[in-house]
Amino acid sequence: MDFFLENIWLILFFVWGLPLGIYRSKFRKIVYQTDSWIINIKPVFIKEIRGLFGNIYPDNKEYKKFRNFYLFYLAIYTVLFVLYLVFQSDTAVV
Repeated sequence: MDFFLENIWLILFFVWGLPLGIYRSKFRKIVYQTDSWIINIKPVFIKEIRGLFGNIYPDNKEYKKFRNFYLFYLAIYTVLFVLYLVFQSDTAVV
């Protein structure tokens, strides 16, 4: 039980981060309009960022639905990270 309590943040980040690769791959395939797996290793980010925070395909309902889901997923990831920073700074030994 002590291991679990001492490593709760690591466990939370790991569990929440497991599907990240799948979600990012699906989002990139929608944004770049390809089914090729190579898009996952290419360092192309400009269109992806525009697609995440903008609306590059206003008529594509699948894109809008998945973009909103992916934004929610990343927001929860950000909240977990902020909570980690807040609670870890309280327990730090100086």
